[in-house]
Amino acid sequence: MDWRWDFTFDTVMPRILPGLWVTIEVTFLSFALSLFLGLFLMIAKRSKIRALSLIAGEFIEFMRGMPLLVVIFFLFFMLPEVDIFLAPFWTGVLAMGIYNAAPAAEIMRGGLQAVPKGQWEAAHVLNYSTFRTWRHIILPQAIGPVVPGLGNLLILAFKETPLLSFVAVPEMLDAAKRITSETYRFTEPLTVVGILFLILSLGSALLIRLVERHMLREYHHAK
Repeated sequence: MDWRWDFTFDTVMPRILPGLWVTIEVTFLSFALSLFLGLFLMIAKRSKIRALSLIAGEFIEFMRGMPLLVVIFFLFFMLPEVDIFLAPFWTGVLAMGIYNAAPAAEIMRGGLQAVPKGQWEAAHVLNYSTFRTWRHIILPQAIGPVVPGLGNLLILAFKETPLLSFVAVPEMLDAAKRITSETYRFTEPLTVVGILFLILSLGSALLIRLVERHMLREYHHAK
């Protein structure tokens, strides 16, 4: 294998590292949007308003069966048709945020089911409002069980960002593709991208483990 270190440090790294920051930005912004939308979908699915519950449930099932690339293309090409113009970066954030909201909702639903039913009954006896029940009783107890699942979703979001290269978002794979098209050298750019994704995944896994341990300590301290 003809590996060129000078090419790696002089050409590949300076062009891929800016894409690394774009990858991190897209991942965390879309993940935050997924958490917000996922929480809304989870609550809507449990709503006593049948129409709202049905719409939320159908949306979750629809997104779970839809490839992310289709969602990206749909938003990228269809939003301008209704006079909504977003930069490719924000289109990618929106697409990934909407797409991952469905699994986020299901993960949160699993955490919610881990909360004993007696907690709901106690809140009702204490005459807590619905908002206060969710804010002070249910959600704090549901967070711990969902940390591992949401952490895996974050790692998955990192791995999904290369799909945004199809709509010219300048993330790492897009930068690598541009280098290979100009130099016809594939080994160095793609290897560097693979190593950086591995570092991001391992770093995210470590962060998730630390958060999970912190949540367990808080839970046992509360008990």
